[in-house]
Amino acid sequence: MGAIITGEAVALELRPASFGARALGLLIDVVVHAALLAAALLTVVSAAPDLDPAAFRALALVAVVFFLVVVPVAVETISRGLSLGKLALGLRIVRDDGGAIRFRHALIRGLTGFLEIYATLGGLAIAVALFSDKSRRLGDVMAGTYALRRRVPLDKPVLAAVPAHLRQWAEVADIGRVPDGTARRAAMFVRQAGQLSPLSREETVRSLATELSHYVAPLPPAGTNAYDFVAAVLAERRARETARLAREHARSQALGARLRKLPFTD
Repeated sequence: MGAIITGEAVALELRPASFGARALGLLIDVVVHAALLAAALLTVVSAAPDLDPAAFRALALVAVVFFLVVVPVAVETISRGLSLGKLALGLRIVRDDGGAIRFRHALIRGLTGFLEIYATLGGLAIAVALFSDKSRRLGDVMAGTYALRRRVPLDKPVLAAVPAHLRQWAEVADIGRVPDGTARRAAMFVRQAGQLSPLSREETVRSLATELSHYVAPLPPAGTNAYDFVAAVLAERRARETARLAREHARSQALGARLRKLPFTD
């Protein structure tokens, strides 16, 4: 998984496509382009059976360039990195910074692709992709692009809950001074705790518990586990915020009902 840092210092987790997905998507595109090329050549032969061999070779060369270079470049440029094979596999070609590709990127990929896919029967593309990061082929390396997975399964939300032995303490604790930034970091830790190594998880939760302790009063009972403390603060904060929003919504609804009952005068 790759991380892109935006201008606002927000890390975006982008998942590059696997080698197998890229290969299958490319195979679909090659089959489609070859079928279009064959259909065009058959049309020329049937429409002009007595065509001069030199003229036929010239038309065939034009058809090859059109269907194997021009069409892929045009499709990727217009669709911003998509093609029939990529649509079928849920992929998209993006720049190294995660942005949409433009004509320049599609042109480099198209011209290089003719060499590494058709001229070498895919051998060069496979060799480069196997030994490059993000399974990039030569055209991607030269254009500064890679294939991104668009169909990424959503992670199930993980919500903190107040442990049973801390419920009485959480109901009376003053947690209103906890900064939003600290709460967001704690919530992110709870969501990702299962993906961290035990040592990293222990260090992070201890750091968060120490930071939260400066804004919570009274502190939880002695001997409380750091993770239980963080989870209790987050869960109680969420419950109080939900209750506050519900009260504000009820007041707004009541005020709206009273206003609708007032007589309207011109």
